[in-house]
Amino acid sequence: MKRDPVNANPVILDFNVEHLEPVTIDGPAALIERRFMSPFVWLADGGGYEMLMRAWPKAEAPFTDTGVIWHATSNDGRHFVTDDRPVLTPGPDAIDFGGCEDPTLVRMEDGSYVVYYTGVREDFSTGQLLYAAGPSIDRLEKKGVALASSKTKGNTKEATVMMTADKHWRLFYEYAGDIDEEHPGNDASLIGLARGESVAGPWTERPAPFAPRHDSWDNWHLSTGPMLRDDPDMPVMFYNGATRDARWRIGWVAFDRDCTRIVARGIQPLITPPPVDDRTATDIAFGASVIVERGRVWLYYSLEDAKLARAEIRRS
Repeated sequence: MKRDPVNANPVILDFNVEHLEPVTIDGPAALIERRFMSPFVWLADGGGYEMLMRAWPKAEAPFTDTGVIWHATSNDGRHFVTDDRPVLTPGPDAIDFGGCEDPTLVRMEDGSYVVYYTGVREDFSTGQLLYAAGPSIDRLEKKGVALASSKTKGNTKEATVMMTADKHWRLFYEYAGDIDEEHPGNDASLIGLARGESVAGPWTERPAPFAPRHDSWDNWHLSTGPMLRDDPDMPVMFYNGATRDARWRIGWVAFDRDCTRIVARGIQPLITPPPVDDRTATDIAFGASVIVERGRVWLYYSLEDAKLARAEIRRS
């Protein structure tokens, strides 16, 4: 198993949850009859909040796609109202005919938008990281592949995109790969990293930013989460980690200013799903976005791949 880079001078840092609260959604019937995931929230220019999220069929409904991406607005950050129709839908090309998932938004200096998303193929067999761009959220145009899958890194997805202090772009992403290179076949979700000259790449692969910890709650699966950048010298990712049976929790890891090495990493999960009586039930908390508003840090996440919530986080 690959190990994390060793930091000779560890930083004393921790995060705590102040309180948790549900995030509710209102919209047309075509939306409300679905489950909600991947809430990417940002502060609107004129005040309030905006969000992109994935909506996918409920378990009892006909399985038509793995996701459709909707835009919503809110005055208080807790109750959102969607537009009348989604902003990214599957197709018409086979590359994302099966579904559009996991939106991540980048606001450009000219006011335009770039949205990374996971496109699932027509036969639902694989997915990969795609992107769309446009002058406004309601005028997004699909641009194609952002980071293709490969034989060793399949199903690229769940983008986290940022510019670091060295003025280069970093793309963190989830992929399917071998957790143990000496014993191939032990597939897991892992986190990759690529460096680019622009928000749209082209991307050059870099060493993995961090790895599962064999003796911890994140001993098998890892997935990217949102990046807290209120301290430019120490960006913090609220990442997603899980055991082999895919019981996902949210943790954190801090980097140096250029994301070249780890300076601190939480020992315990920051957010754990509420306990359930049925051990076979979906047991997932999955971080998607983070905002800082008047000094308060809000982490938005999904529960059970079906509903949304947010947590107020305090740095200590």
